[in-house]
Amino acid sequence: MELSGQVAIVTGAGRGIGRATALELATMGADIVVAELDREGAERTAAEVKGLGRRVSVVRTDVTSRTDLTAMADRARAEFGHIDILVNNAGIYRAALPLDITEEHWDAIMNANAKAVFFASQAVLPTMVAQKRGAIVSLASMAGKVGSRTNLPYNASKAAVISITKSLALAHAADGIRVNCVCPGFVETDMWTLVSREQGTLLGLSPEDFTEQRATQVPLGRMEHPEDVAKVIGFLASDRAGYMTGQAINVTGGLIMH
Repeated sequence: MELSGQVAIVTGAGRGIGRATALELATMGADIVVAELDREGAERTAAEVKGLGRRVSVVRTDVTSRTDLTAMADRARAEFGHIDILVNNAGIYRAALPLDITEEHWDAIMNANAKAVFFASQAVLPTMVAQKRGAIVSLASMAGKVGSRTNLPYNASKAAVISITKSLALAHAADGIRVNCVCPGFVETDMWTLVSREQGTLLGLSPEDFTEQRATQVPLGRMEHPEDVAKVIGFLASDRAGYMTGQAINVTGGLIMH
């Protein structure tokens, strides 16, 4: 129960890595704020958190709205009195060849995946600064460290998350706040279903063949599970990672090693 008495906000906690992270942090003792736009998914995760004996609050949150992000932080502070952990998990994916990328495509990806990470962090930082304690963990991706022929805005957005992480870590280290991010690889989630369909279409492969092709590239020999990522997030949120800040941790099964 390393996180006993702590309060964690998890954005996009209704499914996938966000759900797995909310449950991991709850298992470690934290009370959870489920910040999610999808009501059904949010309530499902909240019920599972309650089943683990933790307190939970569901806050309908559009992470691209600064008003919603401010309300998310205010609600967490009002209900629990403090905010100890923020996990910036919510994000979206769309594939396209570089010459087919529209301004709308670019803005949608950057707003959800990068801008939201900064302004969600900004929303909780005053509370963490006042406490002289806090941990922020954001979802970047191996895509933020490599190039792509078909994912340019997504890759750029995840590279931005890595950069935001480093700058916030430097800005708030003296406040007792640690800021890190994780860089997953090929994770079996609802988003992967979209990835395999869109990428497969662009590359002339069925979703199944695309997934099989990608899985064979993983040195550890399998696709990644949401829980694989959640366990690393739990570590980064805990005092076991107390001397780590500004890091972009690969959780890729060996796909990239830098």
